[in-house]
Amino acid sequence: MASAVEVLKRLVLGRPVRSDRLGETLLPKRLALPIFASDPLSSVTYATQEILLILSLGGLAVLHLTPWVALAVVVLLAVVVASYWQVVHAYPSGGGSYEVVARNLGRNPSLVVAAALMVDYVMTVAVSVAAGVDNLVSAIPQLYPERVWIALAVVLLLMAMNLRGTRESGRAFAVPTYLFVGAIGLTTVVGLVQAAAGNPPIAESAGWGIRPEELDLTGLALVFLLLRAFASGCTALTGVEAISNGVPAFRRPKDVNAGRTMIIMGVLAICLFSGVTALAMVSGVRVANSPCDLIGFPADCHTAGQRTVIAQVAGAVFGVNSVLFYVVQAGATLILLLAANTAFNGFPMLGSLLAQRRYLPRQLHTRGDRLAHSNGIVLLGLVAIALIAAFGGSVNGLIQLYIVGVFTSFTLSQIGMVRHWNQELGHADAQGRRRIHRSRLINGVGAALTATVLVVVLATKFTHGAYLVVIAIPALFFLMRAIHRHYSEVRRELEPALGGLTLPSRVHAVVLVSTLHKPTLRALAFAKANRPDTLTGLTVNVDDTDTHVLRSEWERHDIDVPLKVVESPYREITRPVVDYIKRIRRESPRDLVSVYIPEYVVGRWWENLLHNQSSLRLAWRLRFEPGVMVVSVPWQLDSSRRRDVDRTQHTPGRIRRGIAPPN
Repeated sequence: MASAVEVLKRLVLGRPVRSDRLGETLLPKRLALPIFASDPLSSVTYATQEILLILSLGGLAVLHLTPWVALAVVVLLAVVVASYWQVVHAYPSGGGSYEVVARNLGRNPSLVVAAALMVDYVMTVAVSVAAGVDNLVSAIPQLYPERVWIALAVVLLLMAMNLRGTRESGRAFAVPTYLFVGAIGLTTVVGLVQAAAGNPPIAESAGWGIRPEELDLTGLALVFLLLRAFASGCTALTGVEAISNGVPAFRRPKDVNAGRTMIIMGVLAICLFSGVTALAMVSGVRVANSPCDLIGFPADCHTAGQRTVIAQVAGAVFGVNSVLFYVVQAGATLILLLAANTAFNGFPMLGSLLAQRRYLPRQLHTRGDRLAHSNGIVLLGLVAIALIAAFGGSVNGLIQLYIVGVFTSFTLSQIGMVRHWNQELGHADAQGRRRIHRSRLINGVGAALTATVLVVVLATKFTHGAYLVVIAIPALFFLMRAIHRHYSEVRRELEPALGGLTLPSRVHAVVLVSTLHKPTLRALAFAKANRPDTLTGLTVNVDDTDTHVLRSEWERHDIDVPLKVVESPYREITRPVVDYIKRIRRESPRDLVSVYIPEYVVGRWWENLLHNQSSLRLAWRLRFEPGVMVVSVPWQLDSSRRRDVDRTQHTPGRIRRGIAPPN
């Protein structure tokens, strides 16, 4: 009978997939757009809200500055899109920020980008899932008390889907992405038409007041608040680099199609973000970090939550009980979940690449039963779950950790592109030089702006949670350096010397004996079959009576192998054995010692607790001794054989083929 773990594994993952099933699917622009643009487009659902949340700290008096903050975000978004359009054409092999920095700035900056991208992927899952659940709860307020559990369940579901090796299907992605774009576009057009006709939409919170946390905002205090709002609004740029990472997935000409998709994505993101911000201002949306800061909030602020900006805008335009309101919320929820799912593709691929280059553990490079990078998927999911639980599913709390990593990779990538164009200038004609100067200017402006934003983000968000990312990125950087150094040292140490094999002078075989039984006899026979120069049975005297019985049995069965007894006055087993082996090595340093350990093979997990504990400790300790080989000699008990027979006879595939009759 298959183990419960195996049954559960097959239930979650399905049947293993052959390695030759791994292939490549090239995407047209209409399908590539929803696959790669779901992350940047989904940020529209919370970017405006984050601006309003920060400005609300100053009360209603500063909310009129929202359009100016949004305009600065739009300008930055346009510059970054233009900059990554350059990356797409310069590096059509893909790789995005990491590849650009690795080729142009060297190893250490590329590892900083890799660390920033890994943090970015983790935050994409945590923020997108939390924001998606917020939009779901906005449509169904009764779910508010369970929002954290819902978010954790969603992450587990995404993990399971990706562990099954579910491929990113363009058609599956297209429906929610285009639904969201169409729903927000329709909301924007209808809302602005209503406003132009003299009947502007009114949000449910338009009549509420806000208890300001900051009073008498003037001078530097006001500037600092605006910078904080701008930094929060820059979450609209998350995911912009996704297309540059996936250029090889496009149909030919790859760079042209990817570049056009990048422009379409940028235009859509700008239009949707601008539309949502405009309608939020027209309809008078009010939000705060806590519902208790909203004067006039109609429910218990400790047990109920406020609706998201998207939900309030849709409710103002269509009514909260209309079908279109629920369509908007469904589109917002689904695109956020798809954005989280893109990280489950990007993080394992990046982890696999870094593992292949020996900067992360090799386990992240291997593929699981379904050809997915299972270890990377599980690692990403568990870290995201921990973050969601730690921050109580708060989008505003998680956002503070988000864009430090994003703008770190943006900045280094643009600096790398500037250096790339400098190198290209050396072998270009006059027309090419004009094009390169233009491209370098675009990337230079992008580098300057993103570096400025990074400084602003660090200055305004450091004490609000960004310090965790400031710690995490250097920690990952030094961890990757340490892992690479370890692998390099191991490779250097294991490099074979010239001259072929070097044989040991002699081989001493030692069989560990606790009592004389069938496993001991098998170990003795196996050791003798290997024809060592010397063969000794070794037992530890922890009880005089047991040792006397063993000697008698040894003589009675006429075992033609000498039995060596080592004393252990403190009833230890491991240390006397290790000391005996060390003594052989000291006397003959060029000789090899093979230690044979009889072990039981059992069929039930709890039986392992009753056997093999001493042998496991001994084997672990002896592996640290140079010139010592540890050989496990298994003896299969009946329970292990029954388990193997049951598993063979009752495999569903064997039953279907008529090999074994079903019960």
